[in-house]
Amino acid sequence: MNQSKIGLRLIIMNFLEFAVWGAYLTSMGSFLGKAGLGQQIWLFFATQGFVSIFMPALVGIIADRWIPAQKTLSICQLGAGLAMLGTGLYAMSHVSLQGGAYVTDPDFSFGTFYALYTISIAFFMPTIALTNSVAYASLEGVGKDPVKAFPPIRVFGTIGFIVTMLFVNFMKDPQGIQYQHSYYQFFTSGILSLVLCLYALTLPNVPVKRGSGNSFMEATGLKAFTLFKDSQMAIFFLFSMLLGASLQITNGYANTFISSFASQPEFANAWGAKNANALISLSQVSETLCILLIPFFMKKFGIKKVMLIAMFAWVLRFGFFGLGNPGSGVWLFVLSCIVYGVAFDFFNISGSLYVNQKTSEDIRSSAQGLFMLMTNGLGASIGTWVAGKVVNHFVYDAPQPNWAAAWFVFAGYAFVVALLFMLLFRDPGKDVPATAPNLNPKAEDPIEA
Repeated sequence: MNQSKIGLRLIIMNFLEFAVWGAYLTSMGSFLGKAGLGQQIWLFFATQGFVSIFMPALVGIIADRWIPAQKTLSICQLGAGLAMLGTGLYAMSHVSLQGGAYVTDPDFSFGTFYALYTISIAFFMPTIALTNSVAYASLEGVGKDPVKAFPPIRVFGTIGFIVTMLFVNFMKDPQGIQYQHSYYQFFTSGILSLVLCLYALTLPNVPVKRGSGNSFMEATGLKAFTLFKDSQMAIFFLFSMLLGASLQITNGYANTFISSFASQPEFANAWGAKNANALISLSQVSETLCILLIPFFMKKFGIKKVMLIAMFAWVLRFGFFGLGNPGSGVWLFVLSCIVYGVAFDFFNISGSLYVNQKTSEDIRSSAQGLFMLMTNGLGASIGTWVAGKVVNHFVYDAPQPNWAAAWFVFAGYAFVVALLFMLLFRDPGKDVPATAPNLNPKAEDPIEA
C-alpha cells in the first residue's frame, strides 16, 4: 500500500480513537459532581484502571491469535459506543435540572448507571493498545520505522481529543447547560465510537499469528508475560505501574477543581473558572508538540532519561495546580498544562514504542496489552483509588476544602517515584552486559544510539 495513503488512514484512526475519549474524560467529573456524585468521581476513573487490569491483555491475546487487530478494534468500539449511549440515555431519563442544579429522581439506580459506564469502558480501554498495534504493523508493512513515523501520526489523536474537549466545552444542551457539565458528553462519545467501529473495518489487515502449540504460553498468547523474566523489563513495567498512578488524577479532578473557583466571589467571573475544559485543553495542545519531539529524545537520550523527564514533569504538573488559581495565578495553570505534554507523551507513547521494540511480532498486541495493564490498569486503578481518598480527605470531607494540599501530595509522590527509578533502572544497551538476552529477535534495538 502507498505510504502516504497508509499514513492518512492511520491519522483518521487515531483522530477518532482519542476524540471518543476526549468527549468525556476531562469533563465527566464535573457532571458527576453536579449530579451529587462528587465522592464517587474516583470510582469512575478507577474503573478505567480496574478493567485495564485484564481487558487490554485479554483482547490483545485475541488480536494476536484469533481475530485480526483491526476487526477486534471494530468489535470493541461497537460495544463501547452502544454502552456509552446507554449511559447517556439513562442519565437523561433520571437526572433533571431543577433550580440551576441537577437532581436525581427516586428511581435513579447508581448501580445501573455505573454498570453501563463500566461496560463501555471495558470495551474501550483495549482499543488504545489495539490502535497502536494496527499502526505499528501497518507502518512496518510499508517499510517504515515506527519510532520515526508513528509520533507524527499519533499527534492527530491528541488533536481529536482537543476537538471534542472544546466541543463539549462550548456546546450547550437544550437546557442551556454546557456539555462539559451535562450528560450530553456521553452521547458525543458514543456516536464517535460507532463511527470508528465502521471505519476500523476499512483498515489494513493485521494477520493473526496462531500459537505453535509447543507450549501453553505460546498457544494461548500469554508469552508476553515472559518479558518479566528479564530483570530490567520487570523494573520498567513496575515503574510503568507506579507512574501510571498519575495518569487519571488530573483527568478526574482538574475540571472539578478549576470550576470550583466560580463559587468564590473574587474568581466568579474569571474566564478559566467558567471554561475549565477549554483551559485544560492547553494540556493536549502541549501534547501535540511534545509528541513530535519523541523520536529525537528517544534516539538522543534513551528510554531511561526520557522516562525521568516525564516523571519530573508530573511533579511540576501537580505542583503548579496546587499553587495556581484562575485569576492572577492563571499563568501557573497554563504552565501545568504545558508540562503535561511532556509528562504524558514522554511516558505513555515512548513507553509503548519501547515495548514494541523489545518484543517480537507474534506477541505485539499482547505486549501492548501488558503495558496497558501495568499503566492504565494496575497503576491507574490503585492511583485513582488513593487519589480519591486524598481528595475526599482534603476537599469533600473537610470543613474547608483544601485542593492545594491534595495537589502537593500528588507532586510529592511523583518526585519519590522519579528518584527510585533513577536509582534502579539501567539504560538498555549502555549499562546492560553484552550477554543480556535480546527479547526481540527480529532486530537490534534501534532506540538506543
